[in-house]
Amino acid sequence: MASRSARRRVLLFTSCPYEGGAGADTRLAASIADCMPDRDFLWFTRWPPNGPSGPVRGRGVPIVSRDGAPHLAERLQVALVGSVLARRTDLVHAVLTIGTAYPLFSRLRRGLLGGGPVIHTVPGVMDTALLERARPLGVTVALSEATAGQLRAAGFGDVRVIEPVIPLDRWPWRPRTPGLPVVLFAGHHDPEGGAREAIEAAAEAYRSGARFRLVLAMRGRLGQDERAMKAGLEALAAREGLPGVDVHGFVPDMPGLLASTDVLLFPPRRLGGKADVPFVVLEALATGRPVILSDLPQFAALGDAGLRARAGDRVRTGALLTRVLEQPQYWEMLAQQGRATVEERFGPDRFRAQYERLYQETLR
Repeated sequence: MASRSARRRVLLFTSCPYEGGAGADTRLAASIADCMPDRDFLWFTRWPPNGPSGPVRGRGVPIVSRDGAPHLAERLQVALVGSVLARRTDLVHAVLTIGTAYPLFSRLRRGLLGGGPVIHTVPGVMDTALLERARPLGVTVALSEATAGQLRAAGFGDVRVIEPVIPLDRWPWRPRTPGLPVVLFAGHHDPEGGAREAIEAAAEAYRSGARFRLVLAMRGRLGQDERAMKAGLEALAAREGLPGVDVHGFVPDMPGLLASTDVLLFPPRRLGGKADVPFVVLEALATGRPVILSDLPQFAALGDAGLRARAGDRVRTGALLTRVLEQPQYWEMLAQQGRATVEERFGPDRFRAQYERLYQETLR
């Protein structure tokens, strides 16, 4: 028989419905629910229904939404409905990026979430300046030691580190496909988010003799003019003399795209709210694709699984790309090393054990 603590109800508090897309907040919440099937979770679901179903156990609480994205209307509904549910559950597990609305939300914590126990998993921090006005919701979980240090320095007190999880069955190893190599960048249209840096580094590799096709899979944020931003990236590639660049919007079949890719190139100058270890990086490593990253402190969690160059160093980044593309044995070594790292450090068993211990401690 399940223990009493395992039967306790948990509210997974996110800023938008479970079907809100591939954002780090909802993906982490889904990972938590999927890895702990003995818990009874409540989560926010989109109404009218559209999209994947929620976790098997527990139930979804409907939020009216036309597309599932965290518009103001969705956020207000989540706050109001969540304030009621928080008082009817044993634990609130908030999975929220620290963005512009977080400081006010954190100051209203008791009124919105009640006086019960709260765990707050922080996928990322949009801007460290926000931490000056922010307060902890309860026990805080960061995805990397770098962000944990920032949170502790801002007075968050009890901060743990639990690295994200990747479902290995959904991201199996794939053999390298023959033909012209494909280099992939996948990210947001954010300033210094890595798209422009990827084009500039790829241009350096092309000028050194490497031949490949660059694909950019771009996700927009609310209020952005995606058409204009796509045109800007295409114009930059033309100025750099880089042919064969494809700029796409949101790609629903990322497993298929990564399977057709040879290298993931992800060189942001700052993460700007993306998960400390972006899911696309873990997905590429799990698939057996070498990754080239900028040398941000959050990426230290990957160890030697990814190649890194100083943020903004297009020459060094381009040289790394050239070497990976032109040396098959080096590519194979990096591919095997990346998959092994994901299996060892980002698999479900470790993730589940760490959160189970935290739940038991918090509910004790």
